[in-house]
Amino acid sequence: MVFYKTKEEVELIRESSLLVSKTLAEVARHIRPGITTRQLDKIAEEYIRDNQAIPGFKGYHGFPYTLCVSPNEVIVHGFPSNKELREGDILSIDCGVLKNGFYGDSAYTFAVGDISMPLRKLLVTTYTCLSLAIDKAIVGNCIGDVSDAVQKHAEKAGYGVVRELVGHGLGRNLHEAPEVPNFGYKGKGLRMQDGLVIAIEPMINMGTRHVVQERDGWTIRTSDRKASAHFEHTVAVGKGKADILSSFEFIEQALQSNPNSKLIVGQGK
Repeated sequence: MVFYKTKEEVELIRESSLLVSKTLAEVARHIRPGITTRQLDKIAEEYIRDNQAIPGFKGYHGFPYTLCVSPNEVIVHGFPSNKELREGDILSIDCGVLKNGFYGDSAYTFAVGDISMPLRKLLVTTYTCLSLAIDKAIVGNCIGDVSDAVQKHAEKAGYGVVRELVGHGLGRNLHEAPEVPNFGYKGKGLRMQDGLVIAIEPMINMGTRHVVQERDGWTIRTSDRKASAHFEHTVAVGKGKADILSSFEFIEQALQSNPNSKLIVGQGK
C-alpha cells in the first residue's frame, strides 16, 4: 500500500531528512586518510542523539550500526570497521534518522584525499543521475520515468546500473511502497501523485552491474570488485517540480573546509 503524506507530514519528513544531511556534514568534517569508519559511525550516532533523534538504521532488521559505510567496490550496507581509510578511496555513507515519528534518509559518496580521474567521473555521473531522476519526480509522471532517467545516463557513460537494490517510499516506516528502481521504462509503474515521498538513490558501478553479498548478510559489493558510487535524496513529488527534503548543501560546505576530503560534485542541492 502506498501512503500519501499530508503537508504537515511532509514537513516532519523534511525535518528528519535535514538532520540526516547535517549528520553527514558532521561526518564529512572528519573524513581523512587514517580515520576508521567505526570512528565515523560513533560521530554520527552521537550527533543524531544530541539532536533528540534516533539512528534510523541501528537495529533495523538487526543492522548493528548507525551508518552504512561502503568504500570503493562496496555498493551499500557496509559495516563500519576498524580499517583505516586510505588516500584515493571513495566512501559511500548512507544515513537515516527517526524523529517525531518520521524517517529521513540520504546518502553521499565522499573522496578521501585526492582520487583518480576515473573515480571522479564515476561520482559526477552518479550525482547527475540523481539530479536527472529528481527532475522526473513530478505529479503525473510514472516511477518508470525516474528509473529511465538514471539508467539511460549511467549506461550511456558506460557504467553498470545495480538492479538488486532500489529506492523506496518512506515516512513512518523507513521502507514503504513504492519501490524506485534505477532501471526501467518511461510510462511504466505507479503514476505519481501529490503527497508521495520517495528516496531516490542511484547505485552506479564502474564495471559490471552484477553484485555479491558478503557473509555478514548485509554488505553488497560489485562482483568484479570495481568501484561503485551512491547518492540519495528524500524527495516529495510535486506539481511541476520535486521538493527535495534532504540537502547536500551542509555536506558541501563541510567539504570545502576539509583539506582531506575533496568536493568533487555539488550545486548546493
